[in-house]
Amino acid sequence: MTVAETSRPAPGQRRGSDFARLSRRIAQEGLLDKRPGYYAVRIGLVAVLFAGTWALFAAVGDSWWQLPVAVLLAVAFAQVTLLAHDLAHGQIWRSRRISRIAGLLAGNLAVGLSYGWWMDKHTRHHANPNHEDHDPDVAPDVLIWSEKQAGESRGLPRFIGRHQAWLFFPLLTLEGLNLKLSSFRALRRSSLKGRGVEGLLLSAHVLAYLGAVFLVLPLPKALLFLVVHQACYGVYLGCTFAPNHKGMPVLTAEDELDFLRRQVLTSRNVRGGRLVNTALGGLNFQIEHHLFPSMPSVNLRKAQPIVREYCASLGVGYVECGLVESWAQALRHLHEVGRPLREGSAA
Repeated sequence: MTVAETSRPAPGQRRGSDFARLSRRIAQEGLLDKRPGYYAVRIGLVAVLFAGTWALFAAVGDSWWQLPVAVLLAVAFAQVTLLAHDLAHGQIWRSRRISRIAGLLAGNLAVGLSYGWWMDKHTRHHANPNHEDHDPDVAPDVLIWSEKQAGESRGLPRFIGRHQAWLFFPLLTLEGLNLKLSSFRALRRSSLKGRGVEGLLLSAHVLAYLGAVFLVLPLPKALLFLVVHQACYGVYLGCTFAPNHKGMPVLTAEDELDFLRRQVLTSRNVRGGRLVNTALGGLNFQIEHHLFPSMPSVNLRKAQPIVREYCASLGVGYVECGLVESWAQALRHLHEVGRPLREGSAA
């Protein structure tokens, strides 16, 4: 089914008011209200995980048992990153100043990810999800996401694009390093707010992170620890964000959709219990998150039945599947858009 077919309004419905009606219902249910108690517990647990893993690293010392610690530290880094995501959306505090300070500490200092750069990039993604011209998350930097991009690809994306479905997970092992490099490159942009503070905190993270690893471990073990940690961190983040949009329709300038349909038709929910919800930081309710990005993540599951029923009443396609199936759909999409490159039919 095409985007056009899944976005037809129900008889008698006016598109421009569809989201407004849904938004009023969600607000009446109190689902946009802040949840300070939930976030106090979540922040506390993540802080204990983060600090506790570093304490375990120091206690284990010079040992090959540090490799499982590297995996655990990747989980801790990912959970801090997911908290930074909620901070960027204003889900935790109404104050932008407090959210920014906390975001800088969580992003720049704790995990080495520029909060300001990522927030700008992610905001543009939310405005135009899966739009091949406007969404930075589907820009053909390394992977290609549409047949048009396949035809226009050159250099590395064209080379990788032939077999990108097979290379997707191996490439994710480099995502943690890519995020760090992108964060430092962003410091050169005059548009980045507070570049001095961002750069200082990023540098402090790198010095503390590398200093701790090389202080405790000899060179060979230290290097292997860094490789395992960064690789697992990248795969974790990729497996968290890839199920949300990859394999869903890629929009072009010809697609004229209202806000509700633009967000719903390009997003996918991931089914699962409490473990999936915790691991993905609530982003398994991606449709609801894209419709209401400032909604506390703990409220997304309560909003789901309301949104799903409302989309059904409008005849708007609402996609959800299991976690493994979501990855499979993303890989099938990558394989399909790379077909012209494999067959030599791309211009």
